Amino acid sequence: MAKTKINVAVDNIFPLIKRFLYSDHEIFLRELISNATDATLKLKHLASVGEFDGDIKDLKLEVKLDKDAKTLTIIDQGIGMTKEEIKKYINEIAFSGAEEFLEKYKGKDEKDKGASESGIIGHFGLGFYSAFMVAKEVEIITKSYKDEPAVHWTCDGSPEVSIVKSDKEDRGTEIVLHIADDSQEFLEESKIRELLLKYNKFMPIPIKFGTKEIPDPKHTPKTTKDKDGKEVTEPQKMMTVDDIINNPNPAWIKKPSELKDEDYKAFYRELYPMQFEEPLFNIHLNVDYPFNLTGILYFPKLEANIDIKKDRIQLYQNQVFVTDNVEGIVPDFLQMLRGVIDSPDIPLNVSRSYLQADGAVKKIASYITKKVGDKLNSIFKKDRKSFEEKWNDIKIVIEYGMLSEPKFYDKAIKFALFPTVDDTFLTFEELVEKIKPAQTDKDKNIVVLYASDKKEQHLYIEAAKDKGYEVLLLDSPIISHLIQKLETENSELSDKKQPVKFVRVDSDTIENLIKKDETVISKLSDEEQEKLKGIIEGAVPTEKYTVQLEAMDSKANPFTITQPEFMRRMKEMQQSGGGGMMGMGNFPEMYNLVVNTNSEWMEKILKAKKKQKEYIDQALDLAKLSQNLLKGEDLTNFIKRSLDLMK
Repeated sequence: MAKTKINVAVDNIFPLIKRFLYSDHEIFLRELISNATDATLKLKHLASVGEFDGDIKDLKLEVKLDKDAKTLTIIDQGIGMTKEEIKKYINEIAFSGAEEFLEKYKGKDEKDKGASESGIIGHFGLGFYSAFMVAKEVEIITKSYKDEPAVHWTCDGSPEVSIVKSDKEDRGTEIVLHIADDSQEFLEESKIRELLLKYNKFMPIPIKFGTKEIPDPKHTPKTTKDKDGKEVTEPQKMMTVDDIINNPNPAWIKKPSELKDEDYKAFYRELYPMQFEEPLFNIHLNVDYPFNLTGILYFPKLEANIDIKKDRIQLYQNQVFVTDNVEGIVPDFLQMLRGVIDSPDIPLNVSRSYLQADGAVKKIASYITKKVGDKLNSIFKKDRKSFEEKWNDIKIVIEYGMLSEPKFYDKAIKFALFPTVDDTFLTFEELVEKIKPAQTDKDKNIVVLYASDKKEQHLYIEAAKDKGYEVLLLDSPIISHLIQKLETENSELSDKKQPVKFVRVDSDTIENLIKKDETVISKLSDEEQEKLKGIIEGAVPTEKYTVQLEAMDSKANPFTITQPEFMRRMKEMQQSGGGGMMGMGNFPEMYNLVVNTNSEWMEKILKAKKKQKEYIDQALDLAKLSQNLLKGEDLTNFIKRSLDLMK
């Protein structure tokens, strides 16, 4: 038996590996399967260039469990290794800076552990040694494709290893893990199957894990009659086949021209078997310069209570699963999508600091943003009707993208839709052109009127429509932020452009929302107006309402409750994740009580003696009712008072 030492400069490499990767110890199987796949793909390449003329049909990997022997074995039919290659690639851990590695990781306390552990395996070429996280002893039995003897390598976790000849006759490598006492879970078939499906579901080489029974396709059960004349069908014959647990040819590695719509949907179901809703549409990614990236992104039907931490985008490196935490690679606004991204330019062990600093990753994020923008624009142009039908399901992604990614905003402003209360859709350019003649105020601002709830704001919507104004229906949770952005981007006044302002229909009276040069004269004298204001302020809670007298159309409501656009928008922005003004989120609700001095009701209030308070309360409650603010005891009193006034 030949004994030798692993050349790592120090003796305590294995305890360090086990300690610092303990929280992620399951990745050992991913690493070993990746190595076996690599060895198999290398053999295929050698055959393709004429350096290997053996049989390469039906190449596969195999994972075997032996609970009695407490072993887990990974077998490949790849290039194998000679004795010299074992020494070179296994004994001499070929990474530079082993001393710095140990200095960096040795003695780290627990609070630093999570930040450091992601960089050890893979980054330092220690993928094979991840086996020692779960094994007390590891064997390598390997025979090279070259005409050289097979080799048997054994290591128990110490720097001393043994290398002897092996009687292995078939080409390839077997890695035998003798599972440690504290890692017995990796002797359970269910656990290994779970890990194989998690990390290796789409590996490019078939992976066998046991066998399974399937109906024999050559056997058709015969139906005969028994002695009583009843029909009897013989049992279906079954056959035992290899249980291949992965799909070596997933949809994302194929050309879009090879796939039909049903293929994309079938792959979505393969990725997310518990998702029963079909995706709205998909985007096939494929680029080979200046970086390599393939993938398929799906737009799911987004619901208000969507859990973005569930069924996330999956990141792969050469069909090996890396993570479903794609922060830093996929822009924030696209993390609500689903699908797969595969790039060899991203290492198997992704740390956040690496992602933030890496130029290739930044280019990938920029490319994905551009590709999504182009695809959405293409769908909009080709089938606008379908795009409009899907708008409510995709608007949150597009609106979030417009807020967070300037380059996406530049694309999206051309296809983002603005629904009206009449169920029509306009682009921003179409909207401005349509409303410009009627909805330009005296200061040359183009005023966009919008509602957030058709039912609750119906009174205000109708008042605007009576004037011939267009009213949008904007009800997404981040709409206040988007409106602010749109106003900022369109604040310029020039020969070719006018500022655009958004106001909600219930933020003021319709005359004040779009102020014209016209003036309406009040029926009341200045003295009567002063008296009226004092009476009303004495009858309503002024800590909640600011009384505001306006000369309006005599047919308009006597009282109108409005909430100032600025105050309400700042509150909404604070409540929906920042922006606005600090502290506004906790600010009490404040309203304007707009009193129509031309309403006949004002004359009643001024002339009344006994019923003055009753008239004011009635007009106030009617205004509150239109804003859905009348509840509880106030609503009960309103009903009683209304009945009394009818007598």
